[in-house]
Amino acid sequence: MGALINQHMRIGQVKKMRPSTLKRLLRSDIFPDLLELHRLDCLASHRDLELFNYCSEQLEEIGEEELKPPRLLTGNDLIALGLKPGVQFGRILSEIEDLQLEGSLSTKDEALAHVRETYLSCPSGEPGGL
Repeated sequence: MGALINQHMRIGQVKKMRPSTLKRLLRSDIFPDLLELHRLDCLASHRDLELFNYCSEQLEEIGEEELKPPRLLTGNDLIALGLKPGVQFGRILSEIEDLQLEGSLSTKDEALAHVRETYLSCPSGEPGGL
């Protein structure tokens, strides 16, 4: 219940979300309950179901494969590229997943090339040398 309360305002931002953020929300375990809470809240107050309808349409239009595609890379792939395990692994893998969800990357080779170009050209293994 706490997660629903913490997340219930996110639906108000769905039209402004990046595609990857929207897809992560739509595929979350709590989303069906979150959407129903939003619907009931709307009916009890302003009766405007525009965002409820938008989310419902997005769920229908975006297939399960597009919401939850197989991972392009794992931590083992990053190690094979010569990166050292650490907190940056999570950021890199999340970035790869975002690019995949947004349609910018669709193959493992593309993901590996992105990591090489973005992270291996800097001495610290972080973009911009951070």
